[in-house]
Amino acid sequence: MSDKSWLTEIPQLDRSELRDIRKYLDGAYRDFSREYGDLIESFFDPLLSFLIWFEKLLLGTPWWLVIVVIAFLSYMAGRSWKLAAGVVVSFLLIGYFGMWDNTMRTLSIITVCTLLAIGIGIPIGIAMARSDRVQSIVTPTLDIMQTMPAFVYLIPVVMLLGIGKIPGVIAVIIYAIPPVIRLTNLGIRLVNKEVLEAATAYGASSSQRLFGVQLPLAMPTIMAGVNQTIMMALAMVVIASMIGVKGLGQPVLQSITNQYFTLGLLNGLAIVALAIIFDRVSQSYAKRTQAHLGGRDNG
Repeated sequence: MSDKSWLTEIPQLDRSELRDIRKYLDGAYRDFSREYGDLIESFFDPLLSFLIWFEKLLLGTPWWLVIVVIAFLSYMAGRSWKLAAGVVVSFLLIGYFGMWDNTMRTLSIITVCTLLAIGIGIPIGIAMARSDRVQSIVTPTLDIMQTMPAFVYLIPVVMLLGIGKIPGVIAVIIYAIPPVIRLTNLGIRLVNKEVLEAATAYGASSSQRLFGVQLPLAMPTIMAGVNQTIMMALAMVVIASMIGVKGLGQPVLQSITNQYFTLGLLNGLAIVALAIIFDRVSQSYAKRTQAHLGGRDNG
C-alpha cells in the first residue's frame, strides 16, 4: 500500500489566524460601508425615483389600459393575435385572483432590471467581441457571477445599502446579466467573415460594420440572451423579496414560512405567467427579426 500520509499534511491556517483574517475583512468592509455608503446610496437616488415613479404609474393606470398597452406591445413584437390574446387572458386571470398590484410591482422592477441589464450587458458583449484581451478578463468574472449562489449577492449589497428596491435591483442585475453579455459576444463573433470583408471593401468604417452589419446579423443570438436574462431576473423575484422588494415574491415567501399552499401556488403561477409572456414575446421578436434578415418578413 502506498503511503498517503501526505494527504493529511496540507498546510492549514490556524483557527486564530483564520478568525483574525475574517475579523479584518469584516471590519474593513464595515468601515467602507460607513464611509462611502451614503455617497453610493445618493448615486442610486435617480434610479430609485424612477422605480417608484414607474411602479406608481402601473398601479395608478386603469387595469384595462395596462392590459391594452401590454397586448399591443406583444402584438407589435410578434405580429401574432394569438400571443396578444394570451397576454389579455393571463392578465385578466391575474386580476381576477387578486394579484394585480403585486404583479404590477414585479413587472415594474423586472422591466427596469432587464433594460439596465441590456444597456450594460450589450456594450460589454461588444467590447468582448472586439478584443480577445477584454474577453479573457470578463469571462472569468461572468463564470463567478453565474456560479455564485444568489444569496451571497445579498450580503454585501444589504450591508452597503440596507434593504429596499435598489439592493434588490443590483442583486437581480448581477444574477441575470451574464447571458446577454455572453450571447452578444458570441453572436458578433459568429458573423460571417466574408460579409465583413465585403463591407470593408465597400469602404465601411469600423462603427459602420458594427451597427450596419454585425449587430443586425447577431440580433437573433442577442435576443436569445435577452430572453435568458429576463428568465433569470424573474427567478430572482422570490429571493429579492427577502430584502424588501415588494411584488409576487413576498406572498410566495410568506406561504413558505406559514405553509399557505394556495397563496404560494397562485402567486407562483402568476410569476410563471409573466415568464411565459416575456419568453414568447422575446422569441417572437427574435424570429421575426431573423425572418426579416433572411428576406422572408411577412409582417
